[in-house]
Amino acid sequence: MDTLITRCVAENSVVIFSKSSCCMSHTIKSLIRSFGANPVVYELDQMPNGSQLERALLQLGCQPSVPAVFIGQDFIGGANEITSLHIRNELAPLLIRAKAIWIWNKK
Repeated sequence: MDTLITRCVAENSVVIFSKSSCCMSHTIKSLIRSFGANPVVYELDQMPNGSQLERALLQLGCQPSVPAVFIGQDFIGGANEITSLHIRNELAPLLIRAKAIWIWNKK
């Protein structure tokens, strides 16, 4: 994994690379926050080194480059992967294992 990205995700339970104008990024950020997680969000279109980070994300295989979600320092994927985890009821347990949330009430 690119060292720049490694530094960004090293000390946080959940990191989302996003663009402020991306509707899917907004949706994924909202979904993860709905569980009570407080992700660290990097808005690539508002960062001086955002294009460099975006290239690194593309090299990791995130197509499109945003949203790119890391949980527990592991690259999970983009909107499709996060949505699939949620549908299979696997997102909350993943957030719990990463200590991003402590409890979860399944509704």
